[in-house]
Amino acid sequence: MPFRLRLTATGGTLALPTLGALRTGPGTVPVDAHHSGGRLVLRVDGPRAVTVRPHARPRCLGGVPAWRAAHALPPLLPGGHPVPLDDLDPYRVPHHPDQPGFTGITDLDDLARKRWGAAWSGTAAALGHGGPHRIGEAVTLLRCLVPLAPPGGETAGEPPPGSCSGTRREAFGAVLSSEPPDAAGFAETLVHETQHIKLAALAALTPLHHAGPAPRHFAPWRPDPRPFDGLWHGVYSHLALADWWLRHARALPPGPGRERAWAEHARRREQVGAALPVLVGSDALTPAGRTVAEGMVTAYTRLTHAEVPADHLARAVAYVATTRALWLQRQGGTHPS
Repeated sequence: MPFRLRLTATGGTLALPTLGALRTGPGTVPVDAHHSGGRLVLRVDGPRAVTVRPHARPRCLGGVPAWRAAHALPPLLPGGHPVPLDDLDPYRVPHHPDQPGFTGITDLDDLARKRWGAAWSGTAAALGHGGPHRIGEAVTLLRCLVPLAPPGGETAGEPPPGSCSGTRREAFGAVLSSEPPDAAGFAETLVHETQHIKLAALAALTPLHHAGPAPRHFAPWRPDPRPFDGLWHGVYSHLALADWWLRHARALPPGPGRERAWAEHARRREQVGAALPVLVGSDALTPAGRTVAEGMVTAYTRLTHAEVPADHLARAVAYVATTRALWLQRQGGTHPS
């Protein structure tokens, strides 16, 4: 869409999410933005201007050297759009003290970008193990990756331990993630977070439940009580993860990668089985929500018919049982709902 806007840069930077950032100098600085014919012209102080092509790989066509383009990862599929890896916007991750484990922003150096790129290069193949719909979801929904700080300590030159990721309803298509350990970890994050994107979009179109926000439900993947909507999102995303890990395991040759995939599938499947009855039995579901819940039951039942190595399944059952016992202990013996 053609447009003309007057924007305001504060703190010396005008950040345009997924595109880049313009350094403007101290204080509050007006910036005139004009978009037409696939080009965005940003003008500061009269004749000084920078031109950006938003719909190609975001790059500066000319002007002042104050423009920093967002780094972009190659398209998941040939002919697709590059995926911005946006670590430039100073406001990209609001601080939420009520979300422990959701880390803050991080700026990537060249070494970190290379590690992201190395993991990304195998992500399309790993996603494809889950079927063409998994790649289709990522290509259609993913608009931006926002790197998060690692959840634990980091050794210089080494990938950070652990991982965390999330989405925000206000930023459709953006996935926030710490550095993925490898292509399988990257694919797992995309499978997980695209489910949240889909479900949030569906809920914006039609109510799925009328449950209150009280955190009182047992979720086998969290130590704290969850509100109904959190459990709803968690079951939906873990169901997709159980399906993807199953297909991924079947696609891999014998070895540590396949064993990891079987273990992840079994654990996710048992977690869903422990939490799904709460959703199905709730009287807070709307007719649309009831349809979604019944679809989840069908998908889960199909997964239970898959042959899984007995040792992995036994460990998953024990894991969920232990998680439930610890949750009950923390809640003072209150039975999980």
